[in-house]
Amino acid sequence: MINTDLPEPIENSTDDRVNRIVAAGPGGALMVAGIATALVVAMWFAFYLLVFLPRGPLQ
Repeated sequence: MINTDLPEPIENSTDDRVNRIVAAGPGGALMVAGIATALVVAMWFAFYLLVFLPRGPLQ
């Protein structure tokens, strides 16, 4: 006779799945927000260095 593992219990409600997902935290959303913020800061520095500094000081 072949012994097999018992299958994992099937979740009866979607509330259990939602609670597990929420417990994992907003890691992906924070990653996307961090990347977007880094891109905006990088674009600001590039604009400052490539546009404003070559024009020279205000007179």
